[in-house]
Amino acid sequence: MAEQSTQSIEVEAPPEKVMAVIADFGSYPEWAKQVRETEVLATDDAGRAKQVKLTLDAGPIKDVYTLEYDWAADGSSVSWHLVRGQMQKAQDGRYELVPAGEGRTRVTYTLSVELVLPMIGLLRRKAEKMVMDTALKELKRRVEDLA
Repeated sequence: MAEQSTQSIEVEAPPEKVMAVIADFGSYPEWAKQVRETEVLATDDAGRAKQVKLTLDAGPIKDVYTLEYDWAADGSSVSWHLVRGQMQKAQDGRYELVPAGEGRTRVTYTLSVELVLPMIGLLRRKAEKMVMDTALKELKRRVEDLA
C-alpha cells in the first residue's frame, strides 16, 4: 500500500455541522470544484452513504470511481476505500473531527492513492497534498458559509 499523507485545518463550526457537509454527497458538485457528479449507490442501516460513485475532473486527471464508507458511531470520523476506479488501483482516506474550542472543529484528512499508471513517490505525495489542501479549504468554506 502507498504511503499516506495527512493535513489538518480548523473550521469555525461544531463537529456535527462539519460531518453533515461531509456526508451530503449530493451537494459535492456545488462546492468541491473537482467533483462533477456523485451518486449514492448504497446506504447503511442508519441511512448514511455506504457506497458512492464519484466523477472527478481535475484537469489532466479525470476518473469515475466508487468508494465505500465506514462511519464512526459517535460521528467523529469517516473512513473510505476504493471499490473500483479507472485511474486508481487503490484509495484509502479518512476525515477525523476533534472539537477545538467553542464552536470549532479540527479536521484531519488522511489520504493514500495508488494510480494505475506508476508515479514517482515524490510527485504522488505532492499531488496528494495538493488534493488534500484544496479539499480541506473547500470544506472549510462550505461549512462556514452554511453556519
